Amino acid sequence: MKTIGLLGGMSWESTVGYYRTINEGVKNALGGLHSAKIVMYSVDFEPIEQRQHAGDWKGTAAILAEAAQSIESAGADFLLICTNTMHKVAPEIEKSINIPLLHIADATAEVLVHEGIETVGLLGTAFTMEQDFYKGRLSENYGLNVLVPNEDDRQIVHKTIYQELCLGKIQADSKAEYLRIIESLADQGAEAVILGCTEIGMLVSQGDTRVTLLDTTAIHAEKAVEYAI
Repeated sequence: MKTIGLLGGMSWESTVGYYRTINEGVKNALGGLHSAKIVMYSVDFEPIEQRQHAGDWKGTAAILAEAAQSIESAGADFLLICTNTMHKVAPEIEKSINIPLLHIADATAEVLVHEGIETVGLLGTAFTMEQDFYKGRLSENYGLNVLVPNEDDRQIVHKTIYQELCLGKIQADSKAEYLRIIESLADQGAEAVILGCTEIGMLVSQGDTRVTLLDTTAIHAEKAVEYAI
């Protein structure tokens, strides 16, 4: 079994989900008392969040590249960045290490392609919904048509992530807003909706809506289990 490297803490609320899902996946696959071999580096999210909103992506890349190098030095065979947004600096992180990086957008796209889904909605931080590092990878590499909410709804999604979910706050009114936005994307033609922020699965789940949801935390973690064993 390979050793999984987790670059987490962005936020730690969703990194908990990675740890649990990966260990459950290994236990289910191998039985007995098996659990995952994991090296985790959990960063302090505050200075990273400040750099995100200041547009200092070079600064965030430097912090995460150093952390990734520590993970590699500790014996990890491959790396997961446990957040969608920070895949914006995935190329810089990849250049800083000598082990493979399992990209969260690739893992998600593979599920979509397997299911025959061509048009998909995307929820996430404003960075993920508005910039091309994520949407572009889905469309250019996998031929997917990606829909995002309108500007007002993007702000609702973004603020809920940073002001509530990253702090572990689950609000009923925010859940209702998310479900409304998911329905709106489906009305526009989305055959499924990507929960493209690793905290969103804390707020909404498949049992809440008729629209097919893709929880990127679960998908990414399951891909890590597959790769490890």
